[in-house]
Amino acid sequence: MNRNLLILGLTVLFLGTFVVIGIRSVQSQSDMVQRGKYLVDAVSACGHCHTPRAGAEYNMDMYLAGHPANAPYPRYNFSMMQQGIFLLISPQLSAFSGPFGTSFASNLTPDKETGLGEWNEEMFIGAMRTGHHQGVESNRKILPPMPTKHYAQMSDADLKAIWAYLRTITPVKNEVSPALNPRGRPY
Repeated sequence: MNRNLLILGLTVLFLGTFVVIGIRSVQSQSDMVQRGKYLVDAVSACGHCHTPRAGAEYNMDMYLAGHPANAPYPRYNFSMMQQGIFLLISPQLSAFSGPFGTSFASNLTPDKETGLGEWNEEMFIGAMRTGHHQGVESNRKILPPMPTKHYAQMSDADLKAIWAYLRTITPVKNEVSPALNPRGRPY
């Protein structure tokens, strides 16, 4: 009988440990997502470019979905430089054109076809560290005004928190145009 109580006690202790570890894991994942939301919304202000405007307000139906598909975008020409114009910005504040070419705020939602749904954490962190699409140095550079040097200096924990949060937002199907070189052709 004492042996049965000992086995029961050890079983309860063993299972209780897994329950506590599981609860901590859920809490830490929730904490990580909340930290990511804070970093995205308050610190890095990703929505300033990646959430298009509808007039003076952000279009929250397009939260972090990038430059709207088929929306007009600015086209820079080098004669503007002589006039002191170095950057043109779309009315949605999500497309930018300058001597570097034209860049479009990308779709950061977890949509599998048009957003980051097919990316993994390693690709995301690589993109932030290298300043290249999907973190592959042979891929195209991520163009201004994306502050890649800022993100490259963030801790792995902060980038993982941002990634965790981005995985939780509502997917939005929005095919963003590819970046264009100064001649108006895709990179």
